[in-house]
Amino acid sequence: MRELAPQQSLGPYRLLRRLGAGGMAEVWLAKAHGASGFERKVALKLLLPELRESSRMLRALHEEARLGARLQHRNLVQVHDLALADGIYFLRLDYVEGTDLRALAARARLSPALALLVAEEVALALDYLQRACDDDGRPLGLVHRDVSPGNILLSVSGEVKLSDYGITKATMLADVTRGGVVKGTYAYMSPEQVSGTPLDGRSDQFGLGVTLCELLTGARPFDGASPLETMERVRAAEPPSLPGLDDDLRALILRCLAREPDARFPELAALCGELAACRRGRPASPLDLAREVRRALAAKEHAGSASP
Repeated sequence: MRELAPQQSLGPYRLLRRLGAGGMAEVWLAKAHGASGFERKVALKLLLPELRESSRMLRALHEEARLGARLQHRNLVQVHDLALADGIYFLRLDYVEGTDLRALAARARLSPALALLVAEEVALALDYLQRACDDDGRPLGLVHRDVSPGNILLSVSGEVKLSDYGITKATMLADVTRGGVVKGTYAYMSPEQVSGTPLDGRSDQFGLGVTLCELLTGARPFDGASPLETMERVRAAEPPSLPGLDDDLRALILRCLAREPDARFPELAALCGELAACRRGRPASPLDLAREVRRALAAKEHAGSASP
């Protein structure tokens, strides 16, 4: 299958640049054109060239489209439709102008107030996913499986949106098949996920706990010298010391990082409430987050223009 390139057309869209790629898919920034000079930036998600003829991966992409059509929440990247052009299936998603949490945190340590704001917004998205039901009111049993800074998008207007909630499991399986170990996000997996046992929403609490710990301390709690050592440390889940954190933050993180799911919060709604309580003495607003995102983007642009 052919590689795509900037300025190339894909159906009614003109590709601008590739935003990123994972184990099975790539995402492109594109521009849609309409009558009377209408233009709109969108994100297009499609399988990597070598996977576009895989029936299993195509089913996963179609399932993400069906799931995305059902889910609507302000903290989720919205899936708008599934299309076919030039023999390529792709999803049209919201384009979130800004950056992801991984890139933002790499440039500067967030204040505890902003870190808690981001964590609460992500927890609200996870609570929505956990409570999602089908048309007959039966729980869908959704588990994100990849709550990590690279999947948390931050907009220039201060929005927080969780992405990759549709085919994350398929992405991880593709990574295992290719490299023997899960790449990139293994440090945020729960002990039960590393062990291959059944998951529920409490597994996502663990990933959010690792993310919040990293934001507040500058380090992930279970990193080892190699991916396999990190996964063994995750499986053991020895409580980290968390020096320098206030007691309420330490207690919240340690509960999220408990080895046994029963020792974590019973549901995401309870975690949302605890995050809100921690935020009461640490005020931050979406406007504060927006300023931080714009500052990081300006610094990145300045660094790029200063490069030879």
